Amino acid sequence: MPPEADVDDLPQATAVPAKRARFSAVWIIPVLAALVAIGIAVQRIVSEGPTVTIVFKSADGIEAGKTFVKYKDVNIGQVTAVRLTDDFGKVEVTAKIAKSAAGLMVEDAKFWVVRPRISLSGISGLGTLLSGNFIGFEAGSSTSTQHSYTGLEVPPIITGGAPGRQYVLKASDLGSLGIGSPVYFRRLPVGQVVAYDLSADGKAVELRIFVNAPYDQYVSSATRFWNASGLDVSLSANGFDVRTQSLVALLEGGVAFESVPTPVPLSPAAANAVFTLYADRVTAMKQDESESRRYVLFFNESVRGLSVGAPVTFFGVPVGEVVATGLAFDPKTLGARPRVEIVIYPERFLASLTAAQEKVAEPYLQNQEVRNTIMRRMVEERGLRAQLHTGSLITGQLYVALSYFPKAAKVKFAAGADIPEIPVVTSTLPELEEKLGSIIDKLNRLPLDAIGDDLRKSLATLDQTLNDASTLLNRIDTDVVPALKTTLDDARSALGSAERMLTSTEATLVGPSAPGQQELRNAMQELGRAARSLRVLADYLERHPEALIRGKVQEASPK
Repeated sequence: MPPEADVDDLPQATAVPAKRARFSAVWIIPVLAALVAIGIAVQRIVSEGPTVTIVFKSADGIEAGKTFVKYKDVNIGQVTAVRLTDDFGKVEVTAKIAKSAAGLMVEDAKFWVVRPRISLSGISGLGTLLSGNFIGFEAGSSTSTQHSYTGLEVPPIITGGAPGRQYVLKASDLGSLGIGSPVYFRRLPVGQVVAYDLSADGKAVELRIFVNAPYDQYVSSATRFWNASGLDVSLSANGFDVRTQSLVALLEGGVAFESVPTPVPLSPAAANAVFTLYADRVTAMKQDESESRRYVLFFNESVRGLSVGAPVTFFGVPVGEVVATGLAFDPKTLGARPRVEIVIYPERFLASLTAAQEKVAEPYLQNQEVRNTIMRRMVEERGLRAQLHTGSLITGQLYVALSYFPKAAKVKFAAGADIPEIPVVTSTLPELEEKLGSIIDKLNRLPLDAIGDDLRKSLATLDQTLNDASTLLNRIDTDVVPALKTTLDDARSALGSAERMLTSTEATLVGPSAPGQQELRNAMQELGRAARSLRVLADYLERHPEALIRGKVQEASPK
């Protein structure tokens, strides 16, 4: 523009007011549709529950859109997706949880797949045979929200809502116990083993058990737990003992518990209290003796059959037990002999006394110096000695018996030694074995073959003699007896004829008092008595033909 031009001659801009746009009715429907969509989306977002992911080792029986998540048999969600994890080692399951169950998705919640399972403790999940597998859920007690979980491969035995308490048991090994193994109280099933794992230091096994209410009130600080798996077989000097809790415990194991007697009742143990799991009931229920004293015994005989734990008795009353067995070797003489250590508990001795005697003896037995003095006097003055006895001839188990032997040689008792020695006497078992061996040797030296031959010859001679006697008796019975009977019958006929003849002759005689008649009458009477004697003899020989050889046997007079 030239500089000399007038500014007023330039064109001026004029402000024109904008025209107001009018709203068209065509836009009403789209706007309303957008508003409805936004409302629906907001409502869906607000009403939907959380989405959780659960990692399993496999997706057996899990399908997207079909498998539900159930809590107390109520559907609280559904699986929406199933895929492999990034490392392809596991399966990641995505599930949509209902808004009403959103508060259950906390840090310690648990998920697992419910499917049919068969075990020795029972059968579970049979309903899934018709409805299909589903994901089980157990609520936790945490207040922290979580949406990512690792699923359990084995369903929990006890759910959080079951009344009762859990306890921890420590054992040297697991044995035959497992998850689901029963817990017994007085042979009643009252709980189960719910978990187990190695301790932090790897030196023990920790088992977690659950005891149902109201049986958990019987678990106190005085309760002892022991492994009741299978058969509890004990072979000791007390005999042969076999115990078992039930058939299930025999097959898959179990835990039993019982409380030792206490002077006052104890309150129930708190949840998660730690107890020791003993190997058997005898060990578990063994009393803890606060006072004890070790002694050593040196035997001059075999101690085979004497095991650790064998009882030590005093006049048959248990007062201690064997704690160690071994050998003592003398390098100078190259001699060796069995060495046995025993423990004597004063409490067991007091328990065997009456109440009045216990009050008198308790002050003496509670003092170690007094106990040493009493033991020294018993050994030196009364002849207290230890001796091996057989607890069972069948098992061959031995035990140590303490008793008085007044005729035993006098010895000195070193009561002040660390482990005092109690003198011993030889048991009766070696003497019995020696006598039995001597008897067996004498039997072996007997000429049993010659004695047998002589016996056979004597039996053969006796058999021949009996056969000859039988032959003779048969001959007498068949030959002599019939002839003798015939002779007697002839004599009887002759006597009858003579008697008739004499009778007729007597009738012809003159006078009844004639001398000839009297003599004839006497002769006839004598002849009649002789005939009767012959008849009696014939009858007797007919009944007893052996009387011709053995003689007449006197018959018992009738009562």
